[in-house]
Amino acid sequence: MAPLSDGGGAGMRLRVGILGAGHFGRFHALKAAKGPRIELAGLHDADPARAATVAGEAGCPALSAADVIAASQAVIVAAPTAFHHDLAAAALSAGRHVLVEKPIAATVEEADALIELAASKGVVLQVGHIERHSAGMRAVLGGDGLTARVGRPLYMEAIRIAPFRPRSLDVTVVLDLMIHDLDMAFVIAGAPLVGVDAVGSAVASDRLDIVNARLRFGNGTVATITASRVSLHMERRLRLFGDAGYLNVDYLKREMMWARRGEGTPLDQIPGFGLQTATWVEHDSLEAEHAAFAAACLDGAPVQADGAAGRAALDAAIRVEEAVRASLEAAGP
Repeated sequence: MAPLSDGGGAGMRLRVGILGAGHFGRFHALKAAKGPRIELAGLHDADPARAATVAGEAGCPALSAADVIAASQAVIVAAPTAFHHDLAAAALSAGRHVLVEKPIAATVEEADALIELAASKGVVLQVGHIERHSAGMRAVLGGDGLTARVGRPLYMEAIRIAPFRPRSLDVTVVLDLMIHDLDMAFVIAGAPLVGVDAVGSAVASDRLDIVNARLRFGNGTVATITASRVSLHMERRLRLFGDAGYLNVDYLKREMMWARRGEGTPLDQIPGFGLQTATWVEHDSLEAEHAAFAAACLDGAPVQADGAAGRAALDAAIRVEEAVRASLEAAGP
């Protein structure tokens, strides 16, 4: 894809429109309105009153969906999942770059259609896997990287639990919360998914609210992921075992520690191994995601969470949901 700029992209601004002004769409609009490389062209929501309110906050016009696309060089799709494909396809067909919230679409077939359409139009298709832009994941993956800390990843355990909130109930906890860790499991494993087992239940809604999944990847890496949106407190952790060490991350405390042979403070419990620790300073992940999108559109920078990544995470999420249904059917009434 050719960048919009011709080498002078640092001073250019990307005209962005927002389709969907709900809970997260509002955040996109407010952040885009202040983005150093973004000019907010307008927004649309199916609820005209909601659109007017958020447009007033962001200082942009409330427009029809077609007018938002026409006024923009790029579009952020933040509507409910069921509308992702149609809205993103309309923008891509008009030759607009698209940042579509996760999940990329409601079905793998819809995801494939968006990927093909973006390629045919030569435009950016980025998926809102915001964890790729978080300070925590950059700390885990950055610097010397995972290999320098634990060697080849063998087993990971991710926990993401949160209190109940009456939003995002149009999808299961798998597509709401777990999908973040499914995406990161692909990044860590670096291999295709070959098997899924899962259990779960609806608790406070009519969709799955708590799920535990076990994923097997083609290179032998295994991931166990737990997601809940009906807990009394928040918890976000990652434990990673490799063939050369162990890593433990507490995202809420912004701390990580790892043990590796011959490095760090010697551990009496594990002869020959040493312990190292690190912290990080939090940053605005949505701002970082917008900056990456602008860089991809204006400068031709690599897309950090492209359509293929979004499709892989969606496919994994659907397979987890199917595995839960199978486990519930096997359990009987």
